[in-house]
Amino acid sequence: MMKGCNFNILKGTHVSIALLTLGFVTVMLWAWEKNPFLATLLLAQQNFRLPSSDCNYARGRWVADSRRPFYSGFGCKQWLSGMWACRLTQRTDFSFEGYRWQPKNCKMQEFERFSFLRRMQDKTIAFIGDSLGRQQFQSMMCMASGGEESPEVEDVAREYGLVKPRGAKRPDGWVYRFPNTNTTILYYWSASLSDLVPINSTDQASDIAMHLDRPPAFLRRFLHRFDVLVLNTGHHWNRGKLTANRWVMHVNGKPNENKELEDIRNAKNFTVHTVVRWLDSQLPSHPRLKAFFRTISPRHFRNGDWNTGGTCNNTVPLTGGSEVLQDESIDKVVESAVRGTKVKILDITAISQLRDEAHMSGYSIRPTQGINDCLHWCLPGVPDTWNELLIAQI
Repeated sequence: MMKGCNFNILKGTHVSIALLTLGFVTVMLWAWEKNPFLATLLLAQQNFRLPSSDCNYARGRWVADSRRPFYSGFGCKQWLSGMWACRLTQRTDFSFEGYRWQPKNCKMQEFERFSFLRRMQDKTIAFIGDSLGRQQFQSMMCMASGGEESPEVEDVAREYGLVKPRGAKRPDGWVYRFPNTNTTILYYWSASLSDLVPINSTDQASDIAMHLDRPPAFLRRFLHRFDVLVLNTGHHWNRGKLTANRWVMHVNGKPNENKELEDIRNAKNFTVHTVVRWLDSQLPSHPRLKAFFRTISPRHFRNGDWNTGGTCNNTVPLTGGSEVLQDESIDKVVESAVRGTKVKILDITAISQLRDEAHMSGYSIRPTQGINDCLHWCLPGVPDTWNELLIAQI
């Protein structure tokens, strides 16, 4: 008899909870229709969330938007390299600037720089990767400053040991701090995301040990200072780059002897998986850190490569379509590496694939006959959208 009593009490409790939940949802929907602001406050106070559809930011479409770009291509000279400022070149068509990405099942909050900096108060955003990572960094600096001259922004590169070596064209990275919100944004050049160490430190012409199984020393040293981290690699993984940079692949502290890793694609795959596994293992010790791996930025060379007459002369937006419908990423290496980890994918490959008109192409301040850049992007441009997707997921 007691068992039956308990069962009926338990059953009645479940029914009561269900009726209370249904009643609460009904009241909230009624309140939303009458007063959306009040309903929002009630939801926040109750810490209650209505179910929402999963949002894949990489699915969606490009739409024209007169509110773009976020900054002027004639400005932002404090942060934007002249070689990527298409407004300063011979180019006359800038329709590529006027588009935004709209994910299919969710809305991204409109970017507003002051609101963004307040969100990032006392935080550090780090971009570590190749020159496309540097473009994303410069885009973020232009977005955060509105492209306006900002003498109050502090150069704090010395805090991270980033000083231009004697005889070098540029330092290995840049670090800037917005003092009003103590927001720090940095970039560090690590094209392969492997640890690079001169084999003979006393010889400037020495080969460089490229440790495929060891993340860059800079990343290991300063990870504890980052709140948002965006990694990328990709276009330096070719035999020409390795030879030109004198990079010699190493594994387990010695020259690579694994025949499979002699294939550049396998070496890249191995390195990406290694750095993601290492980063994932560090996240429990850095609970505030949000880590992303950005997928590869597509090239659009036609009828050749950068040094064999390849071009990307199209200036009409979205001639190949405006939508991305698939759920999975085109970049299978990054997608597989982050699967099952707490490192998030920042998937920009398919959406960027549709924007072949937005590259530097043959335009530059000092154009070189027969040389087209169908890898890097005009700024303002597509990398601004990468940052919108990043901000939406922070």
